[in-house]
Amino acid sequence: MGDILKPDAGLMFWTIVTFLTMVFLLKTFAWGPLLHAVEERERRLKEDREAAEKARNEAQKIQADLEARLAALDAKSREVLAQAQKDAEALRARHSAEAKEEAERLMEKTRATLEEEKRRLVGELRQEVANLSVQAAEKLVRKTIDAGVRKTVLDQFFQDIERPGKKN
Repeated sequence: MGDILKPDAGLMFWTIVTFLTMVFLLKTFAWGPLLHAVEERERRLKEDREAAEKARNEAQKIQADLEARLAALDAKSREVLAQAQKDAEALRARHSAEAKEEAERLMEKTRATLEEEKRRLVGELRQEVANLSVQAAEKLVRKTIDAGVRKTVLDQFFQDIERPGKKN
């Protein structure tokens, strides 16, 4: 067992040569491609992360743009709705005013027609009253009054009727 602990120069040399050869072979065929694959994976992950960040920023910009457009559309729709309500109110007021004016015109026309009819009826009534008065007076007096006297009496009678507050 004592030989195991004694260093042998030949064995040490071959161990070092074997070790260095192994390191060279591993570096050339294993570590190099492995390190290259790890670096490539790291580069792809970094690019993917940057692309994801870029996409997220772009999505945020798009979302902000869409929100701004929606807000603008909402404001525009409220404005259009308010204008439509104003137009409807103006139209309603105009139609109401036109209907009121038409009703006033009809009332004035009706009043004028009624006033004209009243004047005509009053004239007819006066004529009838005058005729009846003359007939009654003729019967009382028992004589016929000529047309000139009749006209004078009727004119005086109408003047007396037209003066308000004066009674005979």
